[in-house]
Amino acid sequence: MQGIGSRPKLLVSTDGSGVVGRAGARLLADLADATGLTSAYSTALRRLRPRGTGHDPGRIATDLAVMLADGGETITDLAVLRDQEGVFGPVASTPTAWRLLADTDEQALASLRSARGRAREIAWLQAAEQSEGIPAARAGGQELPGLVLDLDATLVTCHSAKDQAAPTYKGGFGFHPLLCFLANTGEALAGRLRPGNAGANTAADHITVLDQALAQIPDAHRHGTDILVRADSAGSAKAFLAHLGNRREQGINLRFSVGYTITEPVRRAIQAVPDRLWHPALDQDGTLRDGAEVTELTGMVDLKGYPAGTRIIARRERPHPGAQLSLFDQDEGLRHRVLLTDTSYSGGGSAQFLEARHRGHATVEDHIRTGKDTGFGRFPSRDFAINTVWLELSLAAIDLLAWTRVLLLDGELATAEPKRLRYRLLHVAARLTRGGRRLRLRISATWPWRSELATAFHRLAALPRPAA
Repeated sequence: MQGIGSRPKLLVSTDGSGVVGRAGARLLADLADATGLTSAYSTALRRLRPRGTGHDPGRIATDLAVMLADGGETITDLAVLRDQEGVFGPVASTPTAWRLLADTDEQALASLRSARGRAREIAWLQAAEQSEGIPAARAGGQELPGLVLDLDATLVTCHSAKDQAAPTYKGGFGFHPLLCFLANTGEALAGRLRPGNAGANTAADHITVLDQALAQIPDAHRHGTDILVRADSAGSAKAFLAHLGNRREQGINLRFSVGYTITEPVRRAIQAVPDRLWHPALDQDGTLRDGAEVTELTGMVDLKGYPAGTRIIARRERPHPGAQLSLFDQDEGLRHRVLLTDTSYSGGGSAQFLEARHRGHATVEDHIRTGKDTGFGRFPSRDFAINTVWLELSLAAIDLLAWTRVLLLDGELATAEPKRLRYRLLHVAARLTRGGRRLRLRISATWPWRSELATAFHRLAALPRPAA
């Protein structure tokens, strides 16, 4: 029998000096300064600073966003930054941060959103200065032109009574926020906090979130750039798709790809398609997917009330074990999915490619999952207005992580999820030393990702700064 190796014996004391934890989180704080987020927040919240004294409200908001990006779950987790003043400087107390959240009204919240949009414009300009700019989203083995916006709702469980928390359609209790992510980078463009009983397919909420997301896109990209909006069947409301057409008339080149409910006319159309007109589906790498087929139903289903040029595409595949099947699927022995899109044939819109492009919408589930670990998985207050501000700061935290990947990292870390970034970069311990009138952060020479973290700090220092 092989023996189990023993760990080195330790003597624990509390007399260490100059040692700091979560040293890598300073990268996020400095990036907020470099993109102008901190200064923009300061301008947006200036009127909330009593007589110009105390902590700057914009700095408090930035520290909260950094804390959330670092994995904090409650406002008391701000103490992790506050207790390391040598790295993060003076950080507001928990009561002070609470007062800021409570004092942020609708006007201040709108200013926070605008401030985040201004910081995004600077971050994208910095990306263009460094490389090719914002990366392209991919689907079906191809790069998608322009920008891809993914809208989806999620359920957030509350374990206590909170303002506007309500029973959900899954039998739980809590909130039902609607969110929009940029598939190209994983940035969180917009979010709307809603009661748990809010409808999944409410067109008005989709319109609000989409408009807020478009406002977050810098002018140079919002106009003159192809923008694809993807959603599940909740986004197929005629009013929402009509709104996309209205925005297109205003000079924004919006196109849509949304799920569609399989109604009785759709079932009849699927059954009427001969087998020879079903074509192999594509995987996301562009190869043929075994057991899955795609066909076009355009002209076979009445789409009255939908935008002109709307196409309807169906997919069928052998169900995987445990798949939830409708009665129609059980009768056919296959799982079916249907989508609507206004991408034309001449625009490179083969049914196979468009179906693969739409399935790329599934990445929004990953963004939501990691977003729940970056703030909006738990809401701290009984007050709905405070929780709305918390959601906005969570979106800022997600943006900071996305900008870190795009601007400062290479290789696998450039696509890493927040948890990996935290364990490898943000939570690293280091030693603070002073010499030559300079403060140095010394990362352990044995830490496996020391070079990546040091390179990120060097790239951050080299970023062009916005004009004052």
